[in-house]
Amino acid sequence: MNQVFMNLLANAIDAIEDCFQKELCSNPLIHISSEQVDDNAIIRIADNGVGIPEEIQSRLFDPFFTTKAIGRGTGMGLSISYQIITEKHGGSLQCISSPGAGAEFIITMPIRVAKSV
Repeated sequence: MNQVFMNLLANAIDAIEDCFQKELCSNPLIHISSEQVDDNAIIRIADNGVGIPEEIQSRLFDPFFTTKAIGRGTGMGLSISYQIITEKHGGSLQCISSPGAGAEFIITMPIRVAKSV
């Protein structure tokens, strides 16, 4: 899960850095929250960058897909994060974004309680 959080945070940092450099947001922000809903842990990582166009969102978790400039990232971070969350932890990873409104990645994972013997 460390790799997942590092990938999501690195992407959020890149997004707000880009936004700030282009003078599109004067107050760059990353918001991280967590909560328990029923038997699930929900972690949200949101930024107030430029957002992700709708036509790109369906490809975000594809291997080697990137929106970054050449030489800046491999395009593997979100694909690996998706696999870790869904295959290793039985959870889900989704992105909510619209241009000009930043992006929010939502991790939902079941909470597993070890049975006492």
